[in-house]
Amino acid sequence: MTKKKSLNTSISDDLMDRMYTSRLLGQNPNLVLHGGGNTSVKSKKRDLDGILHNVIFVKGSGSDLSTIQEKDFPAVKLDPLYKIIKRKSLSDEQMVNYLRKNLIDVTSPNPSVETLVHVSIDKKFVDHTHSNAILEITNRKNGLSLCKKIFGDEISVVPYVMPGFVLAKKVDEIYKQNSSVKGLILYRHGIFTFGDTAKESYSRMISLVTKAEKFLKSEKQKNLKILRPTKKPFKPHLLSPIVRGLVSTETSYIVKFRSNKKILDVINSKNAKSFLSRGVITPDHVLRIKPKFLVINVDDCRNLLSIKERISKKITEFKNDYKKYFKKYNNPKLKNQMLDPVPQIIVIQNVGVFSVGKSSKNALINGDVAEMAIKTIGNLEKKTSFESISLKDIFDVEYWSLEQAKLNKTSLPLSGKVSLITGGTGTLGLAIAEKFRSMGSEVILLDVNKKQLEDQNLRKKFSLYLCDVTRRESFKKVLDRICLEYGGLDFVISNAGSAHQSEIAKLNDSDLKKSFELNFFAHQIVASESVELMKTQNIGGCLLFNISKQAINPGKDFGAYGTSKAALLALCKQYALEYGSINIRSNGVNADRIESGLLTKTMINKRSKSRKITSDEYLKSNLLKKKVLAEDVAEAFYNLSISKKTTAAVLTVDGGNIEASLR
Repeated sequence: MTKKKSLNTSISDDLMDRMYTSRLLGQNPNLVLHGGGNTSVKSKKRDLDGILHNVIFVKGSGSDLSTIQEKDFPAVKLDPLYKIIKRKSLSDEQMVNYLRKNLIDVTSPNPSVETLVHVSIDKKFVDHTHSNAILEITNRKNGLSLCKKIFGDEISVVPYVMPGFVLAKKVDEIYKQNSSVKGLILYRHGIFTFGDTAKESYSRMISLVTKAEKFLKSEKQKNLKILRPTKKPFKPHLLSPIVRGLVSTETSYIVKFRSNKKILDVINSKNAKSFLSRGVITPDHVLRIKPKFLVINVDDCRNLLSIKERISKKITEFKNDYKKYFKKYNNPKLKNQMLDPVPQIIVIQNVGVFSVGKSSKNALINGDVAEMAIKTIGNLEKKTSFESISLKDIFDVEYWSLEQAKLNKTSLPLSGKVSLITGGTGTLGLAIAEKFRSMGSEVILLDVNKKQLEDQNLRKKFSLYLCDVTRRESFKKVLDRICLEYGGLDFVISNAGSAHQSEIAKLNDSDLKKSFELNFFAHQIVASESVELMKTQNIGGCLLFNISKQAINPGKDFGAYGTSKAALLALCKQYALEYGSINIRSNGVNADRIESGLLTKTMINKRSKSRKITSDEYLKSNLLKKKVLAEDVAEAFYNLSISKKTTAAVLTVDGGNIEASLR
């Protein structure tokens, strides 16, 4: 096994080996999914005083094995941990505090909650994964006996216990009974392997999992009884905003859709509602997908209204069931705060899976976890019957005190919101995008500039779409894709525009029409289609128009621009008038003299020379004598977005121009 040359050669050999095999494990979704699993190596490290300590480098909480780096492996002093594990009991909070107390570097991330499990195994390298194949073997009625049949004396089986200190004690007990084993299977949880070298521990993991996979392939399979496919299934982009609206009545959520043959083969089973409601395949999945999926069939629904009624009814039933589950298993003395009872995974048979999350990333991860679970549970149902840990055990993980502590973290103002910006890659568009993103919103940029849309730095931050907003069909296609990726929209910043200079009487008819096409009619296309989507969601929304001071205070030779912007101002107010009753707000920003794609340096120089002043003086020609920046305009759009009781308003951002001020 050759190490990747890209790894930093200044890192110790122990940690180099640990990082390399950790990444190999993390890059295999059948072993590790989105931050799951953990690895460690026992080694030595000096503290700031130069004292050499025996330490365990263990994966930090929240790190991802597929890309793990040196900083993601906090070093914890080993000797104190050997002592603490001998205690009869230790609360989760005490355990976390004790681990932090013994960090070599106190700025390191929290060590994995399973650190003490790694400590209890006396091998140098320890690996832990949630292998699909292992879970497929343990999550059935005869799982224990099957483990012995397949692996014999190579492994010991640890009965299911709560992760944390209790699990560490149980692993310590069972491992000491036979320390010659190659691995430990945590019943209905996962697998640990270990060795004196990283290669040995990794190879054991691959060997045991491969043995499990070979056994599973040898098992006889039966075909699931599949529902008859509907003749005209409803398109998922029409259902997604319905789902988003129904789950976002109190908290804003992102909804993502996915479907493929493997998913449909399982969810279209006549028994899917039963076996997808039996629990999770590994405990930590409950933090992503709740104790069960919501499975709905809408094949008999004739239209979108009846579908909405069906989904609404089933979500209400799910929430009521969840509240009963919380009441039944919650210990009032612990003062647990009930989590939002909305389903995180909504399966619509003959359509696909809608995953729910408070951000696009969370919705994606929840969907990935759900897809893996559906695949594994489906495999089990084709051979035997899927079984999970008890609901009480599931509840204990979902309401683990370490997870409850995270609930008090404040979220950003626009978390769970989706913002679309036309003309998104221009100076103003990007400033608005950065502002909304910094406030927690998912941001989608639309533009006709292909080169800008290929910018990799932009792709890392935003969702980019090539779209000509003057063509309704082009915009509708983008909206359909947005519905599948996000579930809908909350804020639409209609920003695309262009400025044509000419004396009004000498203006060509074609130039005037072009100006109105982009500066007025395109805004109507964007607004009208977006409002229909917002009406489907039924959770309100906000249209925000980039108007311009030209609508109020026209400039010489800017007739094409000013007249179209004046029409846009009227359009903004019309939307406020007609859709305010369903909580769709419509507001605008009037900006002036901001250096951008419209007001270029060349144009600034030309206009300042005609006034016999410098460019700087021209940009500061306002009551405040201050230059107005794109960031100032972005701030105005943001403030209008969060002003929940403001509509038909126009916010001026020009440093003060009394001629352009409104009444």
